[in-house]
Formats: sequence, C-alpha cells, structure tokens
Amino acid sequence: MPPDFTAETTARTRGLVRICGVDEVGRGPLAGPVTAAAVILDPERIPEGLDDSKRLTARRRLALATEIAAVAEVSIAHASVEEIESHNILRASHLAMVRAVAGLSAPPCHVLIDGNMVPRGLEYPNETMVGGDARSLSIAAASIVAKVARDRIMAELALRHPGYGWERNSGYGTAQHMAALLDLGVTPHHRRGFKPIHNILYQPAIATD
Repeated sequence: MPPDFTAETTARTRGLVRICGVDEVGRGPLAGPVTAAAVILDPERIPEGLDDSKRLTARRRLALATEIAAVAEVSIAHASVEEIESHNILRASHLAMVRAVAGLSAPPCHVLIDGNMVPRGLEYPNETMVGGDARSLSIAAASIVAKVARDRIMAELALRHPGYGWERNSGYGTAQHMAALLDLGVTPHHRRGFKPIHNILYQPAIATD
C-alpha cells in the first residue's frame, strides 16, 4: 500500500500544525556525503504519487522533487565524508537529519522520523516510524527530496572524478565502482572507514624476492 496522511492527521487533531517528515539517504555508499531532508506538506496541496523513493524511477523522483519544492516547505542538509569518518555512519546520518529539521523556516510542532531511533540533538516533539517512507506521505516526500539532492551531488562529483560511475551508482559498490577503485585508486570522497575502502588502502604488503 502507498503511504498516507494518517500520522499527520492524528498529530493535527492534537493541535499540531507544522508536521515535519524527515528521512536520510546515503548510508550504504562507499563515497559521498549522507543527505537528509525535512518536509512540511500543505494538506491542501499534496503532490500526487508520493511514495518511498526506492519504489520510484529516477525520472519520477525528479519530477516529484520539483513539485514538492513548489508546494511544500523543504530543508536539505548533509553530513560530510569527514564527519562520517570522525563519528560513524549512523551518527552522521542523525547529524544530517537534525540539520535538515533545523533548516526549516520555523520550528516544527512535531517530527515524523523514518526509523526506530530519535537522532541525538533533535529537540522537538517527535515519533519514529519504522518503514516510515512507505507509511507517511511527509516522510516519503523527504525521502524523494533527499535522494534527488544526493544523486545530484554524486553526478557533479562524477564530473571531477570520472570512471567510478557515480552518476549512475551514486557511490554504491557496484562492479564498475569496485573495478575503478582498483584501477584509479581512492579519492578524497571515499569513506575510508568502510571495509571495502579500508581493505584497498591497507592491503598487506606482498613479499617480494
């Protein structure tokens, strides 16, 4: 079933008007930042076809992201590769989510969070929703916006670092990406703490005669 507005409507019956959905993308890739989006939908202007971003084609995500930006309040934020390295991917994801919520034009009354953990530092009333991007329209909108924003970043990085296929794989460890790592090496945008990258950087020296 597609996501709906049940969680938002329930919150609104309690007098909470600014209901924000927040989601992140980019935990799994070997390169690039992790990106989060916070979205407050206008109940009277909800775009048709909102869904978990993973269920949508790239073209459909882009069209919906444009429509969301036109009718909703949107904030996008990131945590850098350096932050992923200095903390960990979970903490970096939470940093991006907190930043996205903080970037809204005014504080939300209630935050719907994809997942089962409340990010440390999120100081607004909230509720977690496992699989929230498939259940809540606000979280689904956030997942779409975040995915499109991060894909755009990776496509731009691909122009500066050709050969890894980031414009297609968004930094995930595809066969092309792994082959390029062996051929071209590790870039500053790779997550050195992730095992495939770590293994390439710290291969045991091969004894030679």
